[in-house]
Amino acid sequence: MGMNKAARTEWWESLPAGIRDEIDGYVLQDSLLMAVRVITAIGLVPHGIGVGTAQLIANDRYLHYGDLIARAPESPLDLESLGCRAAGCDGRIVAVEAIWDGDTVHDWFVRLLAITSAPAGETHMATIYGSTAKSYLSEEEKLHSRHPVAVAAERAGSALAEYLSVPFHFASPNTPDDKAPRWQP
Repeated sequence: MGMNKAARTEWWESLPAGIRDEIDGYVLQDSLLMAVRVITAIGLVPHGIGVGTAQLIANDRYLHYGDLIARAPESPLDLESLGCRAAGCDGRIVAVEAIWDGDTVHDWFVRLLAITSAPAGETHMATIYGSTAKSYLSEEEKLHSRHPVAVAAERAGSALAEYLSVPFHFASPNTPDDKAPRWQP
């Protein structure tokens, strides 16, 4: 069971100033993963703080700092930028895939990947957060009944796949599902 807000605040205030400064430093750099790692490293054994609660604690700090956080730049979704990224892939691109991911700070988002062979692997093309989708989609597309990040991922991923003459795979375009089946050759 995760901690409620009051318990998280009490735990936060019990930390030494140096640890709070370290976690806040990662939050201010928009480095969620590193903040969560520090929180779980110091909170797991004595307090039973797992990854889920650590994400909630980090999210509390994100909410505290708001616009002061140096956000990572949005991924470009235009075909020219995605094509440039694809040209730098190791191996031959055999598919473009969209997969769901999510966390307590960004909610659901989609990662666009180039799937390669020789060597087999995947290369990150873009991360599509809600804010990315909002700036990329037309007003009409924003009104779509599906999740905006899915609409943006489908539009950008399909365009890139067509440009590269490879298949586009998005196993769960209608519902966020980070366990959806991955592309298979």
